[in-house]
Amino acid sequence: MPTQRRPDPGRRTAARAAVRAQSRSTTPAADREPRRAGLTTRAAVLGLVVCALVVSAALPLREFLSQRSDIRQLQQSQAVQQKRVAALEEQKQRLADPTYVTSLARDRLHFVRPGETAYVVLAPSDAPAVPSGAKRAAAAPAGAEAPWYSQLWGSVRSADRPVQVRSSS
Repeated sequence: MPTQRRPDPGRRTAARAAVRAQSRSTTPAADREPRRAGLTTRAAVLGLVVCALVVSAALPLREFLSQRSDIRQLQQSQAVQQKRVAALEEQKQRLADPTYVTSLARDRLHFVRPGETAYVVLAPSDAPAVPSGAKRAAAAPAGAEAPWYSQLWGSVRSADRPVQVRSSS
């Protein structure tokens, strides 16, 4: 059996290059397909992947931002509450002092010590003085327009008055 010669790999590529060059020169420029420099399949797939990543990251990003604002609001609320607690602690310390409690009782509740006489001075009112009977009549509407409790109190007051009997002689 005769041995077959293998072609030289360098010759094969050279032959292919020659065929390509010949086909390029014989083919008019208008018949050749222009190379697309714009959108390729790989670029389209890459664009879809990037869009999918952006869309899938939008919801977690929105949640992250809303949680950050919630945290900020809670920190502000916590600071306000801490100030309130500090004020209450200070008030608790003051109320532990018996002299402070005594002064509060004297000012607010008008307490006096044994043997002291308490006087309460009322400021004059700006309203003109009205007789007490006229004041009551003006304050409470009579008849069906009066509230139920005024009608009830009016019936109690009228029941307290003695009945006048008329003689028909």
